[in-house]
Amino acid sequence: MSVERSLETQVSQAVDAWLRWVPRWEPATHRGRMAPCRRCIGSPVLSAAGLGADVPHGVQHGLSTRVKSIVDHAVAEYTARNLPMLQSELDQQAARNRARSYRPAEGLEPEFEGLPLDPEPAPGAPFLFTLSGMAHQDDAEVPALPPLSDEAKAALRQEVALADDYANLVGREVCAVLLHHRQRINDAVTAYVEPQIEALLADLSLSLDDPFGSTHAPRDNGTSY
Repeated sequence: MSVERSLETQVSQAVDAWLRWVPRWEPATHRGRMAPCRRCIGSPVLSAAGLGADVPHGVQHGLSTRVKSIVDHAVAEYTARNLPMLQSELDQQAARNRARSYRPAEGLEPEFEGLPLDPEPAPGAPFLFTLSGMAHQDDAEVPALPPLSDEAKAALRQEVALADDYANLVGREVCAVLLHHRQRINDAVTAYVEPQIEALLADLSLSLDDPFGSTHAPRDNGTSY
């Protein structure tokens, strides 16, 4: 029961933080990415929150990332208590990551966690360099982790499976809690997101009706044809 109450508190706090952020959200003006967000597409968290495909991805991502961090934290605690081999691998990987001098994906706000580091390149205009490319180059300079024996790999796979099962368990509980916050989430979308989308569509409709703008309209010389 204490764990259940703790999850209720954490989900409530995550929703509260998202609600404080939503009024600052604005529609993106740059060209969107073609690749779907692996964190958000088909997410049961978004389904439980009632954020469907008609809600902009930026709004979805801000909530799904905050809620995912709750699951990640619970799994990290479970792993530290029960899965020593997996914990050892994670500790070694964390130490390896700290050895890298360039870590552009760390320390980001929840709204940007898990998103691609670089925009989509324009056709025929490749980038001179990319953040992800620089990070990959820096990563290649850090020594790799020592190899595992076949027996260790098999044991590690078993522990990874246990961690996945626990993540699914916590995820289902978090989604059940999130259902109770649907109304608050929907009210925020109605108050802050939908008006901006409607204004954007209205501007688009005007530009389609008058693609050259009123300043380019021909003058009326009184002649009728």
